Amino acid sequence: MAAPIEDTFLPEALQFRSPSPLVDIGANLTHESFGKDLEAVIARARAAQVSTLIVTGTDLAHAEQAVELARQYAGFYATAGVHPHDASGWNAELAGKMAALHALPEVVAVGECGLDFNRNFSTPKEQEHAFEAQLALAAESGLPLFLHERDAGPRMREILTSWRGDISDAVIHCFTADRDTLHGYLDLDMHIGLTGWICDERRGHHLRTLVNDIPLERLMIETDCPYLLPRNLPAKLKGRRHEPALLPWILKEIAQWHGVSKAELASATTQTAQRFFRLPTDT
Repeated sequence: MAAPIEDTFLPEALQFRSPSPLVDIGANLTHESFGKDLEAVIARARAAQVSTLIVTGTDLAHAEQAVELARQYAGFYATAGVHPHDASGWNAELAGKMAALHALPEVVAVGECGLDFNRNFSTPKEQEHAFEAQLALAAESGLPLFLHERDAGPRMREILTSWRGDISDAVIHCFTADRDTLHGYLDLDMHIGLTGWICDERRGHHLRTLVNDIPLERLMIETDCPYLLPRNLPAKLKGRRHEPALLPWILKEIAQWHGVSKAELASATTQTAQRFFRLPTDT
């Protein structure tokens, strides 16, 4: 049985309810930090009006776990892909297993996949090989793409441009780059996912001047939990683990800089996510 909201560690000051249901398009709920209290995490999310969660699958094991969560909990869906950090492990067997996952009704996007030239845990060549292979899977399945890009904007746009006629929709998840990169993605008819990065005055300040450039019909919001805890929270959080119940604080920050009400932004981003991931509109 889920723990009551008042019995959890989340301080009352952080129990902020969205004016209407939200979709968290990127929640890493298969992370080990959620292993002991997932039911309470879900209860808090529902109390905050975060009613739909896309659980990110960053490799085969986590994608399979995400599918199991989607089968267990109403309003949960999964993505399935291989993160660029793990691109060195891409092979024909893994491609076949990913394709099988993409055929499942619980899986609503291919990814998290893309390019990360910031850390290069896999070489750029390995990353590009795995990325293009997953673009081919997306083209074959017709599913949208859940994309990761860090310090690889020019090459990412070059590859996406060559594939744009073959793939359906795509979202650049956890966008943190500059204006030119943003407009390059928008010119390719991509969607943009924003996280608590915009709440971080140390490194996300530039996003506050860019967010108004993103049309509401292209914008979605996400926690990327347990990472990227928002820095606009009015109280400290024990353990500093981010979770879906805190998505309304990200909504609040984005609405302020976009110049719209929280209610308008909540409604718009939910409708955009439902359309993008082809979700039931009553979730």
